Amino acid sequence: MTSSAPSKAANPADKDAHKPSNFLRQIIEKDLEESTYAGRRWGGSPGDAAHHAAGQPDPAKVRMRFPPEPNGYLHVGHAKSICINFGLAREYGGVCHLRFDDTNPEKEDTEYVNGIIDAVKWLGFDWHNHGETNLYQASDYFDFMYRAAEYLIESGHAYVDEQTAEEIRLNRGDFVKPGTDSPFRTRTPAENLARFREMRDGQHADGAMVLRAKIDMASANINLRDPAIYRIRRATHHNTGDKWCIYPMYTFAHPIEDALEQITHSFCTLEFEDQRPFYDWLLDRLAEGGLVATPHPHQYEFSRLNLTYVLTSKRKLAQLVNEGKVSGWDDPRMPTIVGLRRRGYTPESLQLFAERIGVTKSDSWIDYSTLEGALREKLELTAHRGMAVLNPVKLVLTNWDEVMGAGHLEPCSLPALPHPAEGTESPVRHFTIGKEVWIEREDYEEVPPKGYKRLFPGNKVRLKGGYVIECTGATQDANGHITEVLATLVPDTKSGTLGADSVKVKAAITWVGVADGIEAEVRMYDRLFLDAQPDAGGKDFLESLNPNSLKVVTAIVEPSLANAKADDKFQFERHGYFVADCEDHQLGKPVFNLAVGLKDSWGK
Repeated sequence: MTSSAPSKAANPADKDAHKPSNFLRQIIEKDLEESTYAGRRWGGSPGDAAHHAAGQPDPAKVRMRFPPEPNGYLHVGHAKSICINFGLAREYGGVCHLRFDDTNPEKEDTEYVNGIIDAVKWLGFDWHNHGETNLYQASDYFDFMYRAAEYLIESGHAYVDEQTAEEIRLNRGDFVKPGTDSPFRTRTPAENLARFREMRDGQHADGAMVLRAKIDMASANINLRDPAIYRIRRATHHNTGDKWCIYPMYTFAHPIEDALEQITHSFCTLEFEDQRPFYDWLLDRLAEGGLVATPHPHQYEFSRLNLTYVLTSKRKLAQLVNEGKVSGWDDPRMPTIVGLRRRGYTPESLQLFAERIGVTKSDSWIDYSTLEGALREKLELTAHRGMAVLNPVKLVLTNWDEVMGAGHLEPCSLPALPHPAEGTESPVRHFTIGKEVWIEREDYEEVPPKGYKRLFPGNKVRLKGGYVIECTGATQDANGHITEVLATLVPDTKSGTLGADSVKVKAAITWVGVADGIEAEVRMYDRLFLDAQPDAGGKDFLESLNPNSLKVVTAIVEPSLANAKADDKFQFERHGYFVADCEDHQLGKPVFNLAVGLKDSWGK
């Protein structure tokens, strides 16, 4: 059985820990070589410029962050980002903060906060460094953000706009037409400050006005056309309660969070590339006022994960859950980390996947088989083997009583790990063979097709780990349905004995003894969508749902699986890799999920 615990991190100095270069590694290495951030100081916690100036030289060579919004469960794209940020920080002697970007109170919940913490830990990463927790939330900085907003107003870099949302949108212009100045843009700092404090004090309705940065309404980058940085929103926040009725916009909050936390390299996906000029503009203005330390963080963008047959939109994933298309956020068909975990994915397989797909600045599609291949590679050497019959039919050895004795059960064994770690021996699994065994229904054909090597009248096969048998036929019911397959035992051919090779056969089939086999529920999961890009081009992704993405069968498994614990992984020989379901599996009532087949069945 495999453990779900993550492996210990490799020492960065170890030659075996060498990773292939990418542009993010090159940026970090260049900054370290040029001592770009070597003079930074760290106040022991996030804070403004004065706070850090009073601190010590930063013990972390680099500081990064993983900043999810707690408005849903993390998915495989977030797993890539976690591996990038935490992995690079660990690799270069740095620190990675876990920060909750909780500036949108209407969509956030402590359930998602707890889920994110669990996901990062499960993936094998931690935010405790140099005696510090480095677990933060943006809402803890609301007081500073308000202070920064007042500074921008007082320095003439922000104003309160009372246009409607539609008027602001129309006056922003487009890619060929410059924007039009708001009629409120020329207010004095004193007037704007008074109005902003009225917003803070709840004197105006939601949506009545916003605070905008004053930059350039004619900028070629629409994001610099006086973006909104604060709005009125009466909503109870999961952390700050009802203290605030105004909340900062994400594009305003995010660079401030990075600056207060002394982040050096702020890695995000390409959709934020157009926001980088505002990120720099804002931090330059706040640095001019002595509010944030310098050198301030720099933002770098990489391509987001586009994985075939997968959706990563939280809104669309929530729709699948809310409409009952899946059983929940942890449904094994979901690309969420909790879903992948329940499916049988391991931390090591997702880390391998993230490393294998690399980091680039151009969008591309990653085939789903790459994700599955990473799991196969990690389970091949660690998952204990076992035999399972998923579509059982009984095989009766008609001469068993005559050759072996009535009621006799012959002990058999096979290695649990065909490729044990160097210097170790494989554990052994034990089972018995008797007069009756279960085999796969597909392993018998009355009239065999060309090339068929399994059971048909007159053909010999080996029961894996047991004896050679010769098929004599089958019994059928009135509808022609096979009820039993019949065969005779070939004596003195037991696997592992001197006579095992006395009879040559062209096939060995898996089986489970009727006497000691265990009934189990097996859930055969497949890809959730039939379309490789289910929502591309505005398509209705629900129309490409795979109607066969889940089939539940009652299987018979060998007795070595009787003591399987939830989340234990196995290879069911010939069928694939399976995991004992972490929710429904229990001793006496086993439930196994198909994690991945032995080979890519979609490659064709």
